[in-house]
Amino acid sequence: MVSKADKNVARLRRHKRVRGKISGTPERPRLDVFRSNMHIYAQIIDDVNGVTLCAASSVEKAFTGNGGNKEAAHAVGKLIAERAAEKGITDVVFDRGGYIFHGRVKELADGAREGGLNF
Repeated sequence: MVSKADKNVARLRRHKRVRGKISGTPERPRLDVFRSNMHIYAQIIDDVNGVTLCAASSVEKAFTGNGGNKEAAHAVGKLIAERAAEKGITDVVFDRGGYIFHGRVKELADGAREGGLNF
């Protein structure tokens, strides 16, 4: 019997490798992405102080519609950019979380750029 490699273990390994190279600072925090089958989540993190500065997701009550598609990811990207602007954050480091920069992750990034974040 052939055992199949666990995709999430491979993703976590990629994420760990990327996290060794990038880190969020108070001047340029990290925009982290997590996606599940049903929803997508984004948060802006200052790794030096170990705090989450702001977050947005498709789970929130204000969010309407399906949370697991490209339109939802674009809306979450705009929402995180809006919340970051309220805190005075314009420049971030994008952390794709070990996911391929494609589909929902790319849409979230495009929405965040459209909302005013630079990365």
